[in-house]
Amino acid sequence: MTAARTTRAERMALPLARTVVKDLAAEHGACLRPVQLRRTDVDTGHVEQVLIPCGHTLASVCPSCAERARILRAAQCREGWHLDHEPVIDPDPATEDQRVTVTDRAEAQADRDALAGEGLDTGELDERIGELDQDITDAGLRGRVLPARPRRHRSTKRRQDAAPLPRRKVNPRTVGKIYTASDGKTFRPSLFVTLTCPSYGRVGEDGAPADPDTYDYTRAARDALHFAALFDRFIQNLRRFVGYDLQYFAAIEPQRRLAPHVHLAIRGTISRAELREVISATYHQVWWPTTDATYDGDRLPVWDEHTGTYLDPDTGEILPTWDQALDAIGDQDEPRHVARFGARFDAQGVLAGSRDTSRCIGYLTKYLTKHLGDCHQADTDTRLRMPPGSPMHCGTSRARRPARTDSATASNPRMPGPACGPGLVRARPTAASTSATPGAASWCPASGLARPSPTTGPTGGPG
Repeated sequence: MTAARTTRAERMALPLARTVVKDLAAEHGACLRPVQLRRTDVDTGHVEQVLIPCGHTLASVCPSCAERARILRAAQCREGWHLDHEPVIDPDPATEDQRVTVTDRAEAQADRDALAGEGLDTGELDERIGELDQDITDAGLRGRVLPARPRRHRSTKRRQDAAPLPRRKVNPRTVGKIYTASDGKTFRPSLFVTLTCPSYGRVGEDGAPADPDTYDYTRAARDALHFAALFDRFIQNLRRFVGYDLQYFAAIEPQRRLAPHVHLAIRGTISRAELREVISATYHQVWWPTTDATYDGDRLPVWDEHTGTYLDPDTGEILPTWDQALDAIGDQDEPRHVARFGARFDAQGVLAGSRDTSRCIGYLTKYLTKHLGDCHQADTDTRLRMPPGSPMHCGTSRARRPARTDSATASNPRMPGPACGPGLVRARPTAASTSATPGAASWCPASGLARPSPTTGPTGGPG
C-alpha cells in the first residue's frame, strides 16, 4: 500500500505535457490559442491547415499576443505623439462592388419602408437588409448605412456652479506650437497629463477607507461608472478651448483606492492655467429616474409573462419601462448625478526622443495587457458592491425574464450587461454635457459586483 501511494504521488508530481507545451510556446513568443483555418487553392484544389495568432490583448489569456499588442500600441504612441507635420489620411475611392452593395441596400430599405407604411409584413425584407448590412461590412466599408438611433436631449444650459468655458472656432490642425530658443534652435514639445477623481474620504495604505461610515461609496461608484463619459466631455471642452483638433493617446487605470485615473499623451502644449480652467469647467450630468421608491426583502416586482414586463407587487400595476421613465423626466427635474474631476492634476512637458518619452509611454501601456481582476487579485474579498439604485451599464433594451435580485426601485429594469475593461481610450462624439445617459439603470441587483473602472475599448493612437 505504501509503495502504491508513493508511486501515485510521484506520478502526480510530474509536470503535465500540455502545461510544458504552453510554457515553451510562451517562452518562444508563440500564440497559446492559435486559430486553425483551412486554406484551399481554387486552381489546384490543394487543401492545407494554417494557424493564425488569436490576437488576444489580455496577458492572462495569451501573453505572447498581448505583448505584441502592447508593443504595437507603444509604437503607435511613439510615432504619433511628437509629429511635426499634419497627417494626411485620404480614404480610398469606393469600388464598383461596394457601390452596387450600397445601392442594393438602399433599394431594400425603400421597399421595406413602403411595406411598413401599408401595414404589411416586412420580415422577409428585414432578413434581406440584415444580410446586405453584413455584405457591406465584408466589402471593407466603414460605419453604418443608417444614422444612429436618436438620443434624448436635455437642456444645454450650463450649471450655475460650473466655471465659464470660453470657446474658440476649432481649426483642422493637429500639430502643436513651435518654440524658438535664444540661440535660434526650434523645438516642438508635447504634454503628458494625469487626471483623477475627487476625494471621497481618507484611505489607508491598502486603499481601504479609513472611516467607512463617512466614506462616500455612492459617489465613488457613480463617478467610476461614468468616468469615460466625463473624460469624453473633457476632451471636447479642451478642443474648443485651445481652438484646434487636439490629438491624444490615453489609458485609464485604477488607483490604489480603485478610483480610475487617466494618463494622456497630448500632441502639443497647453499651459497648466488653461488645463485648470478646463478641468474646473468640465462636468457630466447623468439623467436617470428617481430611486426613492424601492422594493426589498420579500416585496419584489412580479414578472408577468403576458405583458412581458414587471408588475407592482401591491397594486398589480405595470411598472414603467426604462425608456418611459426617462421620458417622464421634466425640465424642472435635477440630474441624478454630476461627475467631475478632482482639483489635483499633473502636467509635464516632454520632448521627442528624450528619456521621459519612454517613461511616459510605459505608463500608457502598463495596464494594456492586464485585466482589472488580475491587477487586484488580493482584493477579491473587498470588491465594491452596488447599492440599491446605483447606476449600472445595461446591454439590452428591455427585460426579457425576471432578474434575480434582493432590491429594486420603482421602474422596469433593463437586464444588466457587461461593462468594459481598462484600456486605451479615444473621445467619442457625444451630445451636450447634459445629455441623457441611457446606459445607467436605476434598477439593479443589490448584490451585483460593480466594475470599478469601466472604460471604452482599445482604439488606435493619435494621427
